[in-house]
Amino acid sequence: MNIPQKPLEIKKYFSIGLFLTILFASGWFTDFSLTEVFRGIGETREILSKMFLHTDLGYVKNLLGPLAETIQMSLIGTAIGAVTAVPVAVFSARNFIKHKLFTGFWRNFLGVFRTIPALVFAAIFASVFGLNSFSGMLALSVFTFGLLAKLIYEAMEGIDHGAVEALEASGASQLSILRYAFIPQILPQYLSFILYAFEINIRSASILGYVGAGGIGVFYQRNLSFFRYERIGTIVILTFVVVLITDAVSAKIREKLV
Repeated sequence: MNIPQKPLEIKKYFSIGLFLTILFASGWFTDFSLTEVFRGIGETREILSKMFLHTDLGYVKNLLGPLAETIQMSLIGTAIGAVTAVPVAVFSARNFIKHKLFTGFWRNFLGVFRTIPALVFAAIFASVFGLNSFSGMLALSVFTFGLLAKLIYEAMEGIDHGAVEALEASGASQLSILRYAFIPQILPQYLSFILYAFEINIRSASILGYVGAGGIGVFYQRNLSFFRYERIGTIVILTFVVVLITDAVSAKIREKLV
């Protein structure tokens, strides 16, 4: 009977030492300084005081239109991304399409979209289509496409294959297998993913206007430029309330779906 060997103490200490070395080296290369952190506490406290203790609540009426635009951008962007993600997710699922080069191509294709942040897409689209909410909506669509496509094909690869094998044994076509084996199993997750993406897009859309892509982010940029922190606090609080409501509603819906 083989008795499991206790891990060597030297290996544990070496791992800890390596981790601490990497941590301190990262701090050194990024010029991290606790002195600067403590030196900036006073100014940070002053800014936060202006934002949340002297909030300009009268500014809310100026934000309702841009906030509605932000929600609309998120809604349309999520819808477009959710629809366009489906075929690419199907092409990327290795338990549905058995050709590794084919699925590998589409996975790498998705990797490009997931690498580039939504803010960069917004800046690119703003330079092409102008400084408007259409550019922000396109940026959110592309971001949602990359996010959902990955989540969907991972959900497809995690299904119970009993139904797939039964359909394959009966000579069913690939489309029939997709329709009767894959879709029923991943549909609740797919709808949950859409809600999750919408929550993320609400947050992302709030700052896309900083690069001219419409929505409430334009007001972030404008007020930060003039150091109007009391108005920035109003925007943050209003956005927080919307995100909080969205999270609560989405959570309730996801509970019923999954």
